[in-house]
Amino acid sequence: MLKTLVVALGTMAVISQAGLVLAANPDTGPGCGLGKLAWADFKNQKNIAPQVMMVTTNATGMNTFAISSGTSGCTNDGQVWASEKAHVFAVINFENLSEEMAQGKGEHLASLASLMRIPEAQHGAFFALTQERYSTFLQEGETSSVALVKALNEAIAENPVLAQAVAR
Repeated sequence: MLKTLVVALGTMAVISQAGLVLAANPDTGPGCGLGKLAWADFKNQKNIAPQVMMVTTNATGMNTFAISSGTSGCTNDGQVWASEKAHVFAVINFENLSEEMAQGKGEHLASLASLMRIPEAQHGAFFALTQERYSTFLQEGETSSVALVKALNEAIAENPVLAQAVAR
C-alpha cells in the first residue's frame, strides 16, 4: 500500500513538471499566486523543489481567486479572452447571426459588432456591410463561425469607414 502511494505521488510529481516543460514558457515557474509570492525569496527557483512547493501552495485554491481578482502577482487584464470573444459569440449564436445578417439588423448582430470593437455610431454601416456581403460571408455549405469572423474582419479592414472606426 505504501509503495503504491509513493509511486503514485512520484508519478504525479513527474507529470506536473512535464506540463511546465511542454508549455515552452521561458519562466518555468508556476506563474503567479500565493505560491509564487510565498517562495519568491527561495534560491534557485527554477529547480524542481521550489517549483513543487510553489505549485503545492497554489493548490490551496487561492490561485483562481488571485487570477480573477488580479492579486498575488496575477493579472486579470482579459487580453487572451478579449481576442476570442467574437469567435466564442459567433459559435454560440451562428444561426441567429446568419438570419440577422440577411436582414441587416438584429440584437445578435449588434452584440457581435460591439465585440469586434465597432463603435455604436458605426453599427449601421456594419449592418449594411453584413447584409450586402451576406452571400460571400456564408458561402453555400460553409457553417464555420471561425470562417465567418475571419471574413468579417477582412471586410471591415477593406471598408474605409469601419476600418478607421475600429482602429481608434
